[in-house]
Amino acid sequence: MNMHSQKSKGVVVFHSGYGHTKRVAEAVAEGAQASLLQIDTDGNVSDQAWADIEAARYIILGSPTYMGGPSWQFKKFADASSKPWFTDLWKDKVFGGFTNSASINGDKLATLQYFTLLAAQHRGIWVGMGMKSSNTKASRRDDINRMGSFLGPMAQTPADATPEEMSSGDLDTARIYGTRVAAIADRLFTADLQAESLDQ
Repeated sequence: MNMHSQKSKGVVVFHSGYGHTKRVAEAVAEGAQASLLQIDTDGNVSDQAWADIEAARYIILGSPTYMGGPSWQFKKFADASSKPWFTDLWKDKVFGGFTNSASINGDKLATLQYFTLLAAQHRGIWVGMGMKSSNTKASRRDDINRMGSFLGPMAQTPADATPEEMSSGDLDTARIYGTRVAAIADRLFTADLQAESLDQ
C-alpha cells in the first residue's frame, strides 16, 4: 500500500437550528474534504451516519450555542455516542469542533469545551486552531479568527441576519480549520502506516 496515496477520510457531525451553523459546517467540510452528517430536528442521525463516523479517521463536531452550550439535539447525539464509547470505537480518532451564536461572546467557549470533553471521553485527539487572532485596531469583521478562539472556530451572526449575511471571515476561518484538521489526521495516519511497515 502506498502510504501517500491514502488521505484521511473524515466527517463533520453538526446540528443547525436556522441554517447559520450549517454554513459553517459546509465551510469546514470544504476545507477538510469531509462528509457532512446533519443531526436532525429530533436529535437523531441515521444508522449509515453512525457507520460513517466509525469508519472516519477524524470527526469534526458542530452546534450553535444556545443558553451557554450546544443545542439539545447535539446533546442527544452526544449521549447516544455512549454506545461506541463502550467499545472504544472512536478511540485515537482526531477531533475538532466549531460553533456559532448571535452575540460576540455568547458563551461560545462553553460549547467548544463541551466538544473537547466529549472527544476526551472517547479518548480522541483534539486539534486546536493553529492560528492567531485578529485583535488590532485595524481588524475588521471579515478578518480570519476575529473571535480570537484557539480551541476551534467561533462564528458570530447577528440575531436578525440570514445565513447568507454571515461574515466571510468566519467562513474562511472555518475552511482553514477544516484543512488543518484533515492535514493533522493525514500526518498521524501516515506515521501509523510507517510504524506498521517497520514492524513487519
